[in-house]
Amino acid sequence: MFSFLPGLPSWLILDANPLESLLQGFVGACGISVFCNLMRVNLFLEGESSSNEGSNKDTSNQTNLNHQLKSKSGLSGKLQFGFLTVLLAVVGSRVSSLVVLEFTLRVVSAWGTTKSDPGKPAGFLQLLLVQCQFSLGCALSCSLHFLHEGAYQRWLCLLLIAALSWFLARQSARLLQHVVALYRLHSSQRYCGVCITLLSSGRSLLPRLLTALMLTFAVSVFAGISIINKHFLSATEALRFWTPLTICYTLLVVYMQENDQRHLSGQTVLNTVVVRLGGLMVLMLTVGRWADVLHILMCFLGEAACLIPTNDLLNVAFELDEWEVYSDGVSQRRQQNLEKKRNS
Repeated sequence: MFSFLPGLPSWLILDANPLESLLQGFVGACGISVFCNLMRVNLFLEGESSSNEGSNKDTSNQTNLNHQLKSKSGLSGKLQFGFLTVLLAVVGSRVSSLVVLEFTLRVVSAWGTTKSDPGKPAGFLQLLLVQCQFSLGCALSCSLHFLHEGAYQRWLCLLLIAALSWFLARQSARLLQHVVALYRLHSSQRYCGVCITLLSSGRSLLPRLLTALMLTFAVSVFAGISIINKHFLSATEALRFWTPLTICYTLLVVYMQENDQRHLSGQTVLNTVVVRLGGLMVLMLTVGRWADVLHILMCFLGEAACLIPTNDLLNVAFELDEWEVYSDGVSQRRQQNLEKKRNS
């Protein structure tokens, strides 16, 4: 492809037709937009729930949080959406698969440590979800590349998926704007079906979102393994690649997980991204191609484009985390006082 352009750099040569690659990147960007909007809705509902159970000071703090949880629907949001679309289209399916597999390994490690430590605050889960934005876009992109590979009218299928994705992104943005502006009024007067539904079953939003993410990453892991294995001529060669990769990344993820548990901050999130993608870059320098290295450098830009505009989600997650720690401390002290009264 692009043989008529001899001066075109190899890292700009797309895996598929340019239109198909752009449609895949468009779907990935729409998925990131839907995810961020639903995360903001969930954090808004959690903040409202905690403010209703707390004091007036907590209510004033919640008002400040609500101003942060607004959809990035202006010029900056459109620029971010277009940038992510082009970036996901240019990044190859091979590097997207590696990003997905690496993040999935990190999530599995986090899930294991959460099971072993039931007292870990839920804010840690929120931080992990905020970090999965670009990986989610890569997951959607490589899954579409795998599922539609060899399809007769591939561009038409991708066009239909892109139209549905755009519709879902618009609906999620409208939901966020409606909830932030009118949830308190409608939930108190109980005449809006959307707000009443969120009031009665809003706590199930995060579990359902987690279920959707698990299904998405499960499909993308299978697609990523299939895409990467196509570059190997034999099973022995593939085993030589996967064995050291799995061992090294397991050790790296465990080390990063321990640091994240001790230090939960925005700087920790950025350091985690640098370590993750830096490890992938070192791997590609040893067993990959120069095009893969350049694509990983572009992934740095993609992670920044996802994390910097969603700094409000990180701030709200940190504040909710502190509120949960404070609430747990208050409940523990109450239980201790009740036990002392019973013993006396």
